[in-house]
Amino acid sequence: MDDGAGTTAPPLQTLSRGIRMLELLADAGEPLSIPAIAARLGLHRSIAYRILRTLEDHGLVVRDAAGAVELGPRMATLARAVSRDLQAAALPQLTAVANELSMTAFLAVLDRHDVVTLVTVEPTHAHASVAQRPGTRHPLASGAPGIAIQSVLTEAQWRMLPGEHARDEAAEARSRGYATSHDEVIVGLASVAAPVQAPGQPVAALAVVYMASEVDTARLGARLREAAAAIEADLR
Repeated sequence: MDDGAGTTAPPLQTLSRGIRMLELLADAGEPLSIPAIAARLGLHRSIAYRILRTLEDHGLVVRDAAGAVELGPRMATLARAVSRDLQAAALPQLTAVANELSMTAFLAVLDRHDVVTLVTVEPTHAHASVAQRPGTRHPLASGAPGIAIQSVLTEAQWRMLPGEHARDEAAEARSRGYATSHDEVIVGLASVAAPVQAPGQPVAALAVVYMASEVDTARLGARLREAAAAIEADLR
């Protein structure tokens, strides 16, 4: 980063650590103790505590009665501002898909080398569904949403992802309009995803996640393609 004087400023270590803590808590899916956070990030416990106190003061994290830490309500407010138009266009489609298929539906976007869940909808009347928390991230190389996103990346976009390479499945996803995966991100779960491309918006994928079983993935893929096309049309 240029500091304005023509020199390159070093990254702010404390800020970087705070961001890594937020990412760790988002990925954990459950409250973590301060010693666990410090250990996973390779920090002294006192340093982790000071950073967490700052995040807590801003409502980005909260602690339960036992002192375990999880993301706070302020994070949800910030998340709603990310790609606001894309989220607004996707939400009706996600709701329709989730209730029609009785599966959790979600929108994921490309964030550097990861795929991050932006918004998720669980079916209203299903007896049981798979939870998919907003903020959940996994590598671009894994899972149906990542493959779907890979299938529409341009050469210029690939150049911005050094070390990443398209999976063989991306070519098949490009030809049929959707991608599938099972036992990749989480063992026992399967996913189907269709890419979403809209001007001025990050490359995204509309997906469903469910317990791995014998389902008609072509039917799911066709429904997701239809929903993705509706989102794209709404954003034009």
